[in-house]
Formats: sequence, C-alpha cells, structure tokens
Amino acid sequence: MNIPIPSILEIGEGVIWRIDELMKTYRFSKAVILFDDFTYQTYENEMKRAISSASVHPVCLPPQLDIVDIMKKAFELPHCDVMMAMGGGAVIDCGKYMAFLRQVPFISIPTSASNDGFASTNCSLLVHGKKTTVPAKVPFGILADLNIIQQAPDRFILAGVGDLMSNITALYDWEFEQSHGVSRVNAFAAMISKKAVNSFIRTPMQNIKHPIFLKELISSLTMSGISTVISGNSSPISGSEHLISHALDKISSSPHMHGIQVGIATYIMARVQQHRAERITKVFTRTGLFDYVKTLRLNKEEYRQAIDMAPTIKPNRYTYIHDETYRKRAIELLDKDPILQEIFT
Repeated sequence: MNIPIPSILEIGEGVIWRIDELMKTYRFSKAVILFDDFTYQTYENEMKRAISSASVHPVCLPPQLDIVDIMKKAFELPHCDVMMAMGGGAVIDCGKYMAFLRQVPFISIPTSASNDGFASTNCSLLVHGKKTTVPAKVPFGILADLNIIQQAPDRFILAGVGDLMSNITALYDWEFEQSHGVSRVNAFAAMISKKAVNSFIRTPMQNIKHPIFLKELISSLTMSGISTVISGNSSPISGSEHLISHALDKISSSPHMHGIQVGIATYIMARVQQHRAERITKVFTRTGLFDYVKTLRLNKEEYRQAIDMAPTIKPNRYTYIHDETYRKRAIELLDKDPILQEIFT
C-alpha cells in the first residue's frame, strides 16, 4: 500500500522565507500563486520578493467560485510546474482542486488554522450553490508560517480547535459503524487521528495565539488530514458531528464557520455517545470557544432540523446520528443541557 504524504512540511515562525530555497531544491521554475482578496493585497508583493529563482504568476481569485468556474479558471491559468494557494480554507480548496485538475504539485500556505483542509485530500467546494466535498490529492507541500497565522482573528483559531476535537466523536462513530457491520476501521488511520487530538489536548491553552499552541494545533490538524489519506475516506476525522454541520450549511439562514459548527456538534454528540464529553468541555472552555459561540446567538430550531436531516447527508454511513434513539437524545440535549441553554436562542 503506497500512502502519499507531503514532501514538504514546514511549520514555524518565518518559514515563508524558505520558499525560494524549496523551489530550488525541487527544481520548480514556474509557479502560479493563488490568493484571496485579503492575501493578495497583503502578501502578493512579499511572495514575489521571496521567490527569486522562479517566474511567479500571482492570481487573485474572486470569492464564492462555483466548481464549474473553478474548472474553467484552472485551464485558463498559464503553464506552471507548481501551484500554490495562500489564504484561508476557501482559496486553498480551490487551489488544491485546480492543481488536481492540472496534474501539477500543490503547495498549501494557510494563513489561519481554521480546519484541516490545508493538509487533506478533499476539498469543500460550491456545487449548485451548496458546499460539497470533492476529492483531490494530498498537497505536495505545506508551509505554515506561525508569524502569519498569529495575525488571524481568534475565531479562525477556535474553528480549528472545534474541527480537531471532532476526531474524538468521529472515531467513536467509526467504531460504532464497524460494530454494526457497516464499515471497517483502519487501525493505523484511527491511531494517527487519535494521537493527533490527544497530543493537542496536552498543550497549554492559556493563550491561543502562543506559538507553541499554534504549532501543536497545526501539527495535529496536519496529522488528521494524513489519516484520511491512509483510510481512503474521511471517517477518522468526520462523523455524526460533521453531518450535522453539513446539514446546517444547507438549511441555515446564516451558516457559521465550519469548525465552529462542527465544534458545537462535537459537544452534542460526545454527550450523546457518553464518551470524553468532559474533556471536550474543558478544551472548549479553556480556549474560549464556548465564550465565543455565546456571542453568535445560534438558532436552536436550525440545529434541531439539522440533527433530523443529518443521516440523509451520507445515507451509506451508520453513525450514532443515524440511529433514531441517539438522534432523539441529541435533540433532547438542545433543551436540557446547561451549556447549550447558554448558547442557543
């Protein structure tokens, strides 16, 4: 079994300035760099200065590109032997998919730690106006500069915390599926996913902008992404909590960040599963995720509808949310759990 992993993995302060050295090492001579509007305005000139050994073609992608627009744009770009994307999850997913279509190596340069998409094989793209998971390839390289990521608003880091902690409920769902004969757990992928979240849990959490905290979060999110390469699917990091979030994306009048929605759904499902809910509560309390979510005034009725809809998102799976008894328990928690009472309107 051949498992592709990134050839380049740089996580640290100032690593972006190593990019020219890496271009020379891997003999890349023509690069396309994709930006969102913010990163184009902020980093386009810096990136061109940082790369002297190759020709660089910067591209600012418009927001909310549909998959058809992405496919068209991919083949309008000039010839290159490497494609990069610098920004948040949306532009990185676009870049990953464009590089997949063009069959060139892709280097992921995240400017926040809001989810594990910068390291995974899948992309979350708009298909007919709805977020849909689309397969691609694992990035050839990952450059995570902590000096840049530190500047991201707190909510992006908290979203990454929510996304990472969902490994706990996802793995329990995977074991639940196996016990019902629906799936088979890949022990190595499960081990990587579990090690990723357990390593993060032991990190000091007094300051979510501290380089040690950010490095551990990004390293753990990277490991999570690699676990899906090993398993060949998203089961090591995505279970019932992700299905609730995907349902919210479809029905909510104002969906929130993926990792925030997943984080709240993770807390709900941990209580349903009666598995490590106290640990999840401590992490969300210490990092400030619960305090942030209280400011959002989440709609309880939308979460109730999302829980009901969740099994239809992936009917071929059989997580706890697919079982009517546990689904009812999740809905009951919306009205009875003290923490959820402070979160929902």
